Amino acid sequence: MKGPSDMMIAANDRFRAPYACHPAQSKGRYFPQPGSAMRNAFQRDRDRIIHSGAFRRLKEKTQVFVAHEGDQYRTRLTHSLEVSQIARTLARALGGDEDLAEALALAHDLGHPPFGHSGERVLAEKMQEFGGFDHNAQTLRVVTKLEVRYPEFDGLNLTWETLEGVVKHNGPLMAPGGDGSGLAWAFTDYEDWRALELHTHAGLEAQIAALSDDIAYNNHDLDDGLRSGLLELEPLLDLPLLGDIFRRVDKRWPDIKRTVLIHEAVRELIGLMVGDVLDETRRRLAEAEPQSADALRQLDRPMVAFSDGMLEILAALRRHLFANMYRHYKVNRMMSQGQRVMSDLFDLYLSDPGVLPPDVRSGMGQPGSAQTARAVCDYIAGMTDRFAVEEHRRLFTVQGYF
Repeated sequence: MKGPSDMMIAANDRFRAPYACHPAQSKGRYFPQPGSAMRNAFQRDRDRIIHSGAFRRLKEKTQVFVAHEGDQYRTRLTHSLEVSQIARTLARALGGDEDLAEALALAHDLGHPPFGHSGERVLAEKMQEFGGFDHNAQTLRVVTKLEVRYPEFDGLNLTWETLEGVVKHNGPLMAPGGDGSGLAWAFTDYEDWRALELHTHAGLEAQIAALSDDIAYNNHDLDDGLRSGLLELEPLLDLPLLGDIFRRVDKRWPDIKRTVLIHEAVRELIGLMVGDVLDETRRRLAEAEPQSADALRQLDRPMVAFSDGMLEILAALRRHLFANMYRHYKVNRMMSQGQRVMSDLFDLYLSDPGVLPPDVRSGMGQPGSAQTARAVCDYIAGMTDRFAVEEHRRLFTVQGYF
């Protein structure tokens, strides 16, 4: 990175462990900027993410249910807020930087296209001959290029630590000495991608954000599935830990409403998962004894983790969710429709860019070219579910513009 770190302010002098990232020791921003008198570097990153257009659009992007299916279900936006709450809790307990953990939690889904993972599969297939598609790589592209908000630069000009955490929160992306071959083009299109040290683990706060994501989506997909009727309560009683929690809550409050029973059980499960991560992470940290954030990155395994026992419990829950919710015929119908919408739009835009607005078309090349495919991919990935459906209606039905 080219620039110096933002100055630290006294208001953020809370305890940090030696292996935590520190805003005053940040590796800086690609475009140097003066520090703020009111916010440290990681607080500014968090605020820039929250104020971005990509973050606002998460409110109309699918988590499991297509965003307009109901107001009570999670969207990418509400999911990201729930991840950030868990991330702050874990960071505080482990002596990490809460603001950086929160920023990474809020940013982790910015690159997701419409219609959840089914939408990502469409773009990965369509972009196969043009460098591929990966939502983490797209998040990097969003925050370094596609958000155009500042006169001095494109992107949000986030700190090195936030960019590193965005791309590496799930672990190293290549072996030491790798040349980047095999990475999605959106990674290597970033001019300074080598500086992100893709062969190492991310810092503590990024690892926290990744586990917070796991905790949030497993529990909240369970909650949404039960409240929507896609999941039945009775079969869940046979799952390890979860069955015990439901029976314990029911015994303690035998006359409560079903909705309250579900909420209380999910709340308890979240607490147990957070406690498990804290216990396992503290055990690993005590063994490894990293004395700096860089020392933690160089370790041969992540420090923030579930215990083996909790991983088995999570695996059973995920199998149940996959078989009974993610592959439920109603969800399959929604996702199938979403995939057709995205496939149709991509093929039309790629072959006939002239149907696109002038500001979008200006960055494109010839029909069918890699340049055009990448611009089309950026445009579609940034859409909300609702906009994609409306755009499809306008372009593929006679009454669309009449």
